Amino acid sequence: MLMREPPVRGRPLWLRCLPVIALLGLPAGAWAQTASRPLTMNDAVLAALKNYPAIKERRARAQAAQDGIGVARTAYLPRLDLLWQENRATTNNVFGLLFPQGVVPPISGPVLGTRSYDSVWGSAAGVLLSWEAVDFGQRRAAVDVARAQSAAAQAQAALTELEVASAAADEFLTVLAAEESVGAARANVERLQVFADSVRALVQNQLRAGADQSRADAELAMGRNQLSQAIQVAEIARASLSDAIGSAGAPLELVRGALSTLPDVAVEAMDLRTHPAAQAGQASIEAVRARERALARAWFPKITVESAVAGRGTGAGVPGQLSPGSGAWPQVPNWAVGATVTFPAFDVFSINARRRVELQNELAENARYEQTVQSLTTEDVRARALMKAAVDISRNTPVELQAARDAESRARARYQNGLASITEVAESQRLLAQAETDDAVTRLGVWRALLAAAQTRGDLTPFLA
Repeated sequence: MLMREPPVRGRPLWLRCLPVIALLGLPAGAWAQTASRPLTMNDAVLAALKNYPAIKERRARAQAAQDGIGVARTAYLPRLDLLWQENRATTNNVFGLLFPQGVVPPISGPVLGTRSYDSVWGSAAGVLLSWEAVDFGQRRAAVDVARAQSAAAQAQAALTELEVASAAADEFLTVLAAEESVGAARANVERLQVFADSVRALVQNQLRAGADQSRADAELAMGRNQLSQAIQVAEIARASLSDAIGSAGAPLELVRGALSTLPDVAVEAMDLRTHPAAQAGQASIEAVRARERALARAWFPKITVESAVAGRGTGAGVPGQLSPGSGAWPQVPNWAVGATVTFPAFDVFSINARRRVELQNELAENARYEQTVQSLTTEDVRARALMKAAVDISRNTPVELQAARDAESRARARYQNGLASITEVAESQRLLAQAETDDAVTRLGVWRALLAAAQTRGDLTPFLA
């Protein structure tokens, strides 16, 4: 998380949903994975935001990026190195120079003019304190890069939360629609069973031909098959919902609540800048620009202030001097204070090459942001079209259902009086079954359109309220 308090619309979705859930009187804890208590849509969304693995991953990565800011700030701290060394080595020494390397051990002292393989003890101890006093903004640029990367990670986490919450809500509506289809299919089977029994009685009394009974039995068998298929779809939808809330295989008992009624269809104006996908795109662009600013200062010199206290001990004796001792303990002290200026002159070539790479990365991120804006605009148009169609259908299905009921009732009456064939009755019953299914799911269609509009706007809080 960023150290600064984010704006309300920039907060994670689960934080923004908590006031709504509190107003609705939901329990404070998330829905338990193994519970079979009633589950509302808000419960499903909250459970998904808490349990879904993808959200846990994004939040962990966002926290890791946030902690990276602290890592970058540690560059402002001084460095303190402590050393103690004991060794036993020969005392041979030569004049000359060696380039910096890590293979040949250095040796100090005058050239003795002799060569011997005798060895003596040596010791060394020291403390070196170094601090980069002046860096011309390089460390600050590194902290800015870490902040930009943290903001990008949090934006991605918010986008993942929106996607997971929307998927959970959509799966919830899918289960309810599947259950409505099961109810309509079951009612159709019961109606077909009653009609088949009446046809059987007429055939047994030789008032109708045996073909009518065969047709009625066939329609009943088809209705039962459709019921079995509807139950299968509902069970699969429940499994998908369990997975969407991060509780795969858990028993679910859904509560419709306000989803049983038609909602208000007012849709707020869309602001692309507040959508998590747009914010994630902007954060990615800012992260690239921060790296560019850091590279612009990477060629600047560094001024490091250093101070050291050290001691040396050796068991080697030098003619004309006092005996140095055993060498197991440092007995010759030294101190030093100084400053070092470091200027990587030839790094300009690699730095310029890396800046060209980041420039192309910025162009790529800008293009992806433009694609995101286009996609969001297209999704907004689709959501509005879906909303209009869903509202029109919801207004028309009651008329469809009533007309289908009247047609089925009249067809059965005409058949009972010998004025219609069983084919006419079968067609009317199929029409009634379809009308009942349409009427059952039409309200959920409006809710689904509202969900699509809320997802396009990047905030499910008004929808969940």
